[in-house]
Amino acid sequence: MQKNKIFREWLKKAEEDFGFARTSLKQTRYYAQICFHFHQAAEKYLKAFIIANRLEFRPIHNLIKLLNICKNKNQRTEELEEACQYLNPFYIDTRYPVHWPTQYDRKTALNAMRSAKKVRDWIKIALR
Repeated sequence: MQKNKIFREWLKKAEEDFGFARTSLKQTRYYAQICFHFHQAAEKYLKAFIIANRLEFRPIHNLIKLLNICKNKNQRTEELEEACQYLNPFYIDTRYPVHWPTQYDRKTALNAMRSAKKVRDWIKIALR
């Protein structure tokens, strides 16, 4: 795998989102926004992997679709499927009025952090 500068920028932005959400979890009760930032972190980690491996993608925010692109390079990314499925709804539900029940509490945010951390740890190891 040929490394390039751009994927490192994606990793940096992912780390910022992850760090912001983790810190916010300790300081605030805006759990929907925290979940959104954990989604954003996972999205950027996946995009870093895609870019580092010179895979093509359109500008999308669906974690499952991004994960499927990652599978073209490494089938073991399937290990991240459950985490991505958990985080995926947070892109829309946390920011817009939706016509289905949603509830964001500390437990949801903690699970979002665990899911994002799983994606984070896997991608960082894969990109070494």
